[in-house]
Amino acid sequence: MTADSWRPVATLAALRQRAALLAEIRQFFAQRQVLETEVPVISRRATSDPHIESITTQCVGTAAYMATSPEFALKRLLAAGIGDCYYLGKAFRQGEAGRRHNPEFTMLEWYRCGWDDRRLMDEVADLLCQILGRHQVQSLSYRELFQRELQLDPHSASDQALASCVEREMDLAFAPNDRSECLDLLMSHRLERAMGAGITLLYDFPANQAALAKVIPDKSGTLVARRFEAYVGGLELANGYWELTDSAEQMRRFEADQAYRKKNGSAVHPFEERLVMALQAGMPECAGVALGVDRLLMLAGGYKSIEDVIAFPLERA
Repeated sequence: MTADSWRPVATLAALRQRAALLAEIRQFFAQRQVLETEVPVISRRATSDPHIESITTQCVGTAAYMATSPEFALKRLLAAGIGDCYYLGKAFRQGEAGRRHNPEFTMLEWYRCGWDDRRLMDEVADLLCQILGRHQVQSLSYRELFQRELQLDPHSASDQALASCVEREMDLAFAPNDRSECLDLLMSHRLERAMGAGITLLYDFPANQAALAKVIPDKSGTLVARRFEAYVGGLELANGYWELTDSAEQMRRFEADQAYRKKNGSAVHPFEERLVMALQAGMPECAGVALGVDRLLMLAGGYKSIEDVIAFPLERA
């Protein structure tokens, strides 16, 4: 421990800019009559997502988990009839640290009843344009990006073709486990940097990357996940869905996630069966999106690291 370890890492100017950003976000939603909600950041249920790890703790003598996102609680509120709503606050993920990650971070997540993913993409673009002052926006499908940059259709290409593309495009010390990992590697190591400096809205992901999005045929008849991601200068900022409302399909996906985690040696925790109950009760048709506020502030202020915009990152927390 050094003599100045009590000090915040971020400058006071950056922290004032954070406060202004949070106020601007709240004003954006107030003008659109979207209700701010408060949900727990500690739960007796963990995420089942195979690619995200919950932080485990103890509470009142039993295992508890820090929320990796407010999604499940917000959807329970939607099923109860709260209407358009958002959350702006902390979320927590195990093992996430680096220039763009901190285990404790600020998340904005909002839901629009009666909307689909396409309409929500427009609102995400509105928010980003307002905050960043950038008005160069491109929307393209996952397929279009792969075909433009790699001359490959990610939906129909064989597993071998994807593996060969990974081998050709990057120098890895390991072999990808499956087609989904191939696609993720190509996106993160090759395609993100090809998006350009403006705002990119990428939509219609492969069906096996649906997470909690609806899966329906596109214009060509290919089953796609009605999911989108927003990037600025190749930096991922937001992930949105036309939300799944089928309770039986939700349970099937939870069980598939648990099986995947068990097969790959990841911890298996209690999953949020209360979300299934909420869907059974009747969550309205809606679209939702989660956005990383710390990354947004990095872009707005021209900062290079997430530590530049957080007062006390993990090593000083």
